[in-house]
Amino acid sequence: MSAIAQRKDAAKYHAILEAAIKVMAVSGYHGAQVARIAREAGVADGTVYLYFKNKEDILVSVLRETISQIIMLSTWLEGDHPEPLLALHKLIEGHFTTLGRNPDLALVLQVHVRQSDPAIREQVADMMRPYHRMLERILVLGQETGVFRQPFDVRIARRMIFGTIDETVNAWIFTGAKYDLAAQTDPVYDMLLRGIGKGDKLSEI
Repeated sequence: MSAIAQRKDAAKYHAILEAAIKVMAVSGYHGAQVARIAREAGVADGTVYLYFKNKEDILVSVLRETISQIIMLSTWLEGDHPEPLLALHKLIEGHFTTLGRNPDLALVLQVHVRQSDPAIREQVADMMRPYHRMLERILVLGQETGVFRQPFDVRIARRMIFGTIDETVNAWIFTGAKYDLAAQTDPVYDMLLRGIGKGDKLSEI
């Protein structure tokens, strides 16, 4: 939550965010007017500016809140006995559950954020860093504890995992969100963990 919103009513803050998600899902970022967001939230136009600097701040706040929900799962990596396998499963599950229960949010984050201005996309990249760092930490701890094979390039593995998660959400959106996204957790986890190879076939290439 932004410093401005912390001084205000949390219920109104979240109502404005939810309204923005609905409006942007229909009209896109550029087509979403602050006045329309205010009407959807049931507040006056001026009230929006008590919580957010502008429409860009609203969009960035939507992403910040979503990423915060997902990376809370990093607790599985703390303490004397980290659980990287469980952390990876929970990360996938958290990502799919968070977006799967709100198709409008998924549409905004997967489509409209990527069509926004370069300055916004730069902020998005900054906010995604904790997510990517958590993925890398899962991979490193997995190697250190012996539950993942080694050696492998952690950066390539992180991109592969995020790309798989991201594309699974995209496929769900573009099929009209007609199935349970969270139900894809185990198949995706299994594919990422086991791959498609049968034993060590690199020597045959």
